[in-house]
Formats: sequence, structure tokens, C-alpha cells
Amino acid sequence: MKILKSLSCLSLIWGLLVFMTGCPQSAVKTEPLGMVYYTYFDTVSYIYNYAGGDSEEFEEICSETAKILEEYHNLFDIYYEHSGVTNLRTINLNAGGEPLKVDQKLIDFLLYAKELYALTGGEMNVMMGAVLRPWHDCRQAASSDPANAAIPSTEVLEEANKHTSIDLLEIDEKNLTVRISDPAASLDVGALGKGYATERAAQYLESIGATSYVLNIGGNIRIIGTKPDGSGWLTGIKDPMTGGTTYAKYITLANTSCVTSGTYERFYSVDGVRYHHIIDKDTLMPSEHFASVSIITKDSGLADALSTALFTMSYEDGLALVTSLGGVEVLWITPEGEGHMTDGFKQLITEAN
Repeated sequence: MKILKSLSCLSLIWGLLVFMTGCPQSAVKTEPLGMVYYTYFDTVSYIYNYAGGDSEEFEEICSETAKILEEYHNLFDIYYEHSGVTNLRTINLNAGGEPLKVDQKLIDFLLYAKELYALTGGEMNVMMGAVLRPWHDCRQAASSDPANAAIPSTEVLEEANKHTSIDLLEIDEKNLTVRISDPAASLDVGALGKGYATERAAQYLESIGATSYVLNIGGNIRIIGTKPDGSGWLTGIKDPMTGGTTYAKYITLANTSCVTSGTYERFYSVDGVRYHHIIDKDTLMPSEHFASVSIITKDSGLADALSTALFTMSYEDGLALVTSLGGVEVLWITPEGEGHMTDGFKQLITEAN
């Protein structure tokens, strides 16, 4: 599954984590008490337990957590259908047709997406699929043939933008059906899906009393509780000005989530100009406000959505939004390397050891 969301510019600085790559297994056990999965959301997922305990019990908990991630991966997939599941791919293929019966979980997710659309003034819009698709196609073509890389034409983007109204998404809560009324419209949940699934997994862990767990789902970090000694984890937010090779800030986090959207994780170049994947709804081009935006808040789904929404908003508008919400801390880094942060974010800054 390829969700068009930046792999977070954030990574945790662990003393114990082993970041394994290139391994063919769908799940790999690491020590101590860590599990790695390679099959969800086109990324790598890590589950860690820092509290210690029985390894067999940990494996059972990981198995249940992975089932949650897999379920939402299948539901949110816009590229492939899955047996026995009416997912977003099915809904997109049926655009303009009759309502489709779907799982309650998908109804809840799409209703939440509509709430976030209203909350962000349309900046977080899951109905932007028609615009995001040509950008995705051009980026994919450039990866295999960089000499002939191109960007979508203005005409293509403007036509696609006619098919992005949130009102085209029809949800019938009573009958559990979903329909896209415009055959040229489509859903793309890259700004929300991975974070939403991460939060559902975290809520399961909280429900069974787990603590000192850390989820790292493709860079979306969700921390359950604190370290066993009551402290938090040292976390590094990569510096977009160095292409993520150094860290802009170090912070200490516990019982929260952190998600970063940035310009340097998913991009391609045309005639020496770099085009990243976070598209401004007003210009239909990659947003130029920031190089990265990092969100810290308890709910990973909200963090995921806000990291994209604030990326495409002015600093003043973004600050007004998070101030109205409460419980949300932000670091903005401009294309010139200038940093802005909320007061609460400043209090989390830590010196690296």
C-alpha cells in the first residue's frame, strides 16, 4: 500500500532499538522485547516494550497489535483491493455508482476525516485524490526515468481540482454505506490513515494496561506511558536543511505522539527544481510555506493530519488553529531554516547526551 504521506522526518534516538532493513520476513523479533513488521502502509513498523516481562506475552500483544495495523492497512489501501474487504480502492473504483456497504470502522474513519476537514478549513481533505494522483504518477515516472521527469500540467491539475469537494463523499451512518458521487473524484488518505491506524493500535495497548511501549509506524511515533523509571524518551527531529542528516532539535517525550511532515523525504527533481509531495490546495503545487512541520499531541491521527494541514497554512493561521485546540505543540521550520515553535514545544527541548 502506498499512502502519500511523508515518512516522518522524526526518529527516536534509542539506546536499545535495532533498525533492521532489507530483511524479507514480514515480522522479525529483536531483543530486547521488540518486533519489526514490513507489510503495513508501505513502510516499516516497530513495536517496543521497555518495561520488560515475559517474551511470550509480548509476542501475543504484538500479534494483536499487528492485526489492528493490518486491518486498517487493508481498509485504507487505495491501490489494491483485498479479499472480503470493501476498502478505499473499492470505493474509488465505484465512484459515481451506487452506495457500497462498508465496515463500521471505515464509516468512523471517514466521519473523522470530515471533521478534520472542517477543523482545518479544508486543508486536510481526503477528497484530494484527483489532484494528488497526477503528482504521484509523475513522481513514479521520474523514479524510473529521471531524464524525462515532468510535473503535471496546469490544465490537468485545474481539471482534477474540479473533483475534490468534500461534499462528493456521501456517508450513510444508518445503513453503513459510502458513495463518491462524482466518477472523476477519489479518496486519498495519506494525510491521515497511518496516524489514525497507529492511534487505534495505541488505544488497544492502553486498554490492556500496557505501559512503556513505543510504536514507530513508518516514522509516526506513539508512546504509551513512560520509561519504567518515569522518564521520557530522547527524540530527535531531523533538520530539513541538511536533508535529514543532522537533527534540528532534541526533545523528551512520554505518553504522546509525534509526527513530522517535510520536503526532503519524498520528492523528485525536474530541470534542477525539487518538487515534494505535500500539495497546496490553493496553488495545486507543492506548498512553499515550510521545510518541515512537527506535531506533538496525544492522538496520533490528529498529529498526522495537523502535520500536513499546518504545512500548507501560514504560520499565523497554523498557530491560531493549534492555540484554539489546546494540547498541541508544534515546531515549524521554514525553507530558509528559521524555526518557530509553540511555548509548550520549547519546554520539551533537551540537550543530546
